[in-house]
Amino acid sequence: MAKLSIDDESARVERMTGYEGRYREADGYTIAFERFEEGGDFTPFYKGLPDDRCQSHHWGYVVKGRLTMHLPDGDEIVEAGEAYYTPPGHTDELDPGTILVEFSPTEELARTLAVVEQNLQSEVG
Repeated sequence: MAKLSIDDESARVERMTGYEGRYREADGYTIAFERFEEGGDFTPFYKGLPDDRCQSHHWGYVVKGRLTMHLPDGDEIVEAGEAYYTPPGHTDELDPGTILVEFSPTEELARTLAVVEQNLQSEVG
């Protein structure tokens, strides 16, 4: 069994301006607690992936704030207190102060995040 809390110091932690994520992997899935202090539209960071969209499935719950999933058929809004599932082929936008807990297949997530990280480095560099 794997578990993760929002302040778990034993988890893998990633931080950048306006973002903190805590991650734990188990049985091919990644559990994530993510805080988006600044929020924003993350669509540009998926550039280079098929259709310039995230290529991972996600199951999650919005603890605080609001998540907008941009899907080919239109936008879906998920607010605090709501759970969600989204297939590959989306981009996302988060209100400032949003907190999520999310579950994703580790391999799909890793392939997507490799491109996101390259795009982030290009923007900073």
